[in-house]
Amino acid sequence: MGMTRRAALRLFGAAPWLGIDSIRAAAARTLDLESLKSSSWRVIPAGDGLGVESVRLTRSWDGPLCRSRLVNTGREPVRIKEVVLVELDPSLPAETGLYGEGFQMLSQTGGSLARPADVGDYTDERHYKIPQPDGTRAVHGLLVLSAPGDDHRLLAFTSCRRFDGRFYLRPGSLQVVIDAEGLAIGPGQGWDLEEITFRSGPDRDALLGTLARRLEQNHPPLKTPAPPSGWCSWYCFGPRVTAEQVLANLDVIARSIPGLRYIQIDDGYQTAMGDWLDTGDAFGGGVAAVLRQILERGFEPAIWVAPFIAEKGSRVFREHPEWFVADASGAPLAADKVTFGGWRHGPWFALDGTHPEARRHLERVFRTMREQWGCTYFKLDANFWGAMHGGRFHDPRATRIEAYRRGMEAVRRGAGDAFLLGCNHPIWASLGLIHGSRSSNDIKRAWARVAGTARQNLLRNWQSGRLWWNDPDAVVLMGDLSEDEFLFHATAIYATGGMLLSGDDLTAISPARLARLRKLYPPTGVPARFTDDTFRVGVTDLPGRRVFCLLNWSDAPETVSFRLPGPHRIRDVWRDVDLGIHPAGVVSQTLPARCGRLLAGTPAP
Repeated sequence: MGMTRRAALRLFGAAPWLGIDSIRAAAARTLDLESLKSSSWRVIPAGDGLGVESVRLTRSWDGPLCRSRLVNTGREPVRIKEVVLVELDPSLPAETGLYGEGFQMLSQTGGSLARPADVGDYTDERHYKIPQPDGTRAVHGLLVLSAPGDDHRLLAFTSCRRFDGRFYLRPGSLQVVIDAEGLAIGPGQGWDLEEITFRSGPDRDALLGTLARRLEQNHPPLKTPAPPSGWCSWYCFGPRVTAEQVLANLDVIARSIPGLRYIQIDDGYQTAMGDWLDTGDAFGGGVAAVLRQILERGFEPAIWVAPFIAEKGSRVFREHPEWFVADASGAPLAADKVTFGGWRHGPWFALDGTHPEARRHLERVFRTMREQWGCTYFKLDANFWGAMHGGRFHDPRATRIEAYRRGMEAVRRGAGDAFLLGCNHPIWASLGLIHGSRSSNDIKRAWARVAGTARQNLLRNWQSGRLWWNDPDAVVLMGDLSEDEFLFHATAIYATGGMLLSGDDLTAISPARLARLRKLYPPTGVPARFTDDTFRVGVTDLPGRRVFCLLNWSDAPETVSFRLPGPHRIRDVWRDVDLGIHPAGVVSQTLPARCGRLLAGTPAP
């Protein structure tokens, strides 16, 4: 039985002027710039698809950059689920290496085309329940493909103003996709979609550097001259932190390591999730008074806030349920209906960044903390829920990216000149909105977590100092790790070149561990360059010296080698040992299992 032309168009989602044969021909190409320019595209409707043939896409290539616009030429609105900007067969070997970013900061993809692997423990698909097609590996924002013996190929979205940009990988298929969230494009209406880029070459760091420059142009970053350093209460006291504990650590810092300028009170000071201006009884009362004491001692008051979430019993939720993202019935949407419900006092509800009163509330909270409490640093946690999927917004034309970005602009207005750290955030959607970006899962004093967070952080070294300062999470030098594992952790933190926050109770730290913490200060602001994705040898080039970051990830001793461009005097930073002058050439060091070594080299005559 024959298929009508209209039915074929609905099935394959093609534009009216692209026949099925041309789609198949365009799909069977390798992954290069010409194949991308000639590839097929399609519009995937939400619902029955009536009228989708009137929706047309124009792609405008300017060298490696492509801007796209979607236009409805018909007389009726059409709801759009997704726009496939590019669809082709990349024709790459199954063993091609893969790296992809996630929508949520905690999600990254590694492995190969044949065997994609989760880099972190909390994935977009399983943990955050972000829908994706069956049998598909979805990555967001950035995709790097590295075929053995061939150039690296980088595909990326270089903007994230309104839509989430995705890459769908299936056997023999690559799609570059815009998530339109089922929004309606009206008759005669046009949408500017997110910009994409493609580049290839032998130097992966150079490709990522070029991408960073374009992202900077589209989303000018918030700049500070150096990454912050300080102390965080969470990893020693958790949600039961008290005023007394914070002030006792401030005494030690003022006396022994005053370079830790930001004293951050983490989760636990508030009466309820969402009521950030109220102080919990467990904290001892008067968080504002403690922050003022920090300021009076000459340090920077810092505080943890989860701006977009509230628990059911919070005052803000009880008094203003209309400020929250709604379900189909118009009632506030509990997060656990569509995603992870929250790690304490869930299920959470998400403030709607498109609601003008919710934005005024956010601005008021942060202005109070900045101007009255003196906070100059905000750790913004649970930001993902500001871009939560599956709900309805006060502005029915807004995407969840727009909802999040509008909410964050309100936070910025209230926070003024304070430093904003994004944590548990939608990473691409946060471009241009934060000074710092958490680049890994929470640290724990366990080898598996130390190794896991190190890899997550180092994969994002290219972002730090360009898009924002990376936050590798707190450095912990006390607890149930071996001495070698602590050395690995400290070396990996140094190699990020990013922010430095101590996570230990410094009232109980030993002189030796305190001395090691001092060696990490100040943070260099220069991420190490690694020779490959094994992350065994990294190099940090600083004025007058070159620092080699050596990491043994294995459970057995290993010899790690690096090359000197000329004669250098080498010093083992952690052990304070002068290793003498080494000539140009290869230098080898044998490292114990699960160990790191930091070697500083200065040019020698």
